[in-house]
Amino acid sequence: MNALPLKGLAGINLKPQHYDEALNLTDPTYWFEVHTENYFVEGGPRLDYLRKLSQRFPISFHGVGASLGNTFDRFPKHLQQVAQLVKEFNPTLVSEHATWSAHQNNYFADLLPLPKTKLALQQLCDGIDRYQNAIGRSILIENPSNYLDFTSELDEPDFLMEAVYKTGCGLLVDVNNLYISHKNCGLDIIDYFSRIDPCVVGEIHIAGFSHDAHFTDSLLIDSHGAPVDDKVWHYLELALKAFGAVPVLLERDDNIPSFNDLRAERETAQTLLNSLISEVI
Repeated sequence: MNALPLKGLAGINLKPQHYDEALNLTDPTYWFEVHTENYFVEGGPRLDYLRKLSQRFPISFHGVGASLGNTFDRFPKHLQQVAQLVKEFNPTLVSEHATWSAHQNNYFADLLPLPKTKLALQQLCDGIDRYQNAIGRSILIENPSNYLDFTSELDEPDFLMEAVYKTGCGLLVDVNNLYISHKNCGLDIIDYFSRIDPCVVGEIHIAGFSHDAHFTDSLLIDSHGAPVDDKVWHYLELALKAFGAVPVLLERDDNIPSFNDLRAERETAQTLLNSLISEVI
């Protein structure tokens, strides 16, 4: 984990429709995150754009397909592809989700939360170890969105901190996921913050959610398809006070707006970071 070059800076997760506009930026404070699996290709324009961008801006790799919580290594080729990309691009940060996505021969294409049990903790640690050994460096793991409140042996912050202690990884705190878990399951965000060691937090994510109209309008879905909600901005401010001026990344994966709209949201995050830095100074 090497978040120091990005300390105090806000970034954007980059989509192909914004490649050219990103390359035309002259602001050196920007950084970009990409979904690692989108670059599992042998060549072509997508890799070419990433090479050009990485020469001008810091790049972060954010994985969505490793299924770290599985009981065994189902994805050796996946890890080989990640390792190849990490070797070529040397991203500033590498992150994955503390979730599972596969069972037997079925892949669910979703980031499913793990039961907070000691057995699941060991499975997650094994998955983190496999990933870190494959790429030769430490990663950040992201807290999940929760939709049901299951009986657990450990509370989520303790579960994640144990994984950090056992594997040497760091944490990516997704504030949108926390707010979704708060609304869906009653998670206490302030208590959550108090139980996380600020020294292990290497990145913060913010995003927008949607309401599940098919079930109940009160159920929130981690869709990344809307602007950041006011409540998420509020909890981002509290997260920065709790963890310091760690890098903040704006995610948008659906209903992609213009690059200028994303830049405006990114500027809101940057303003919060700047305010925190000025208070410290």
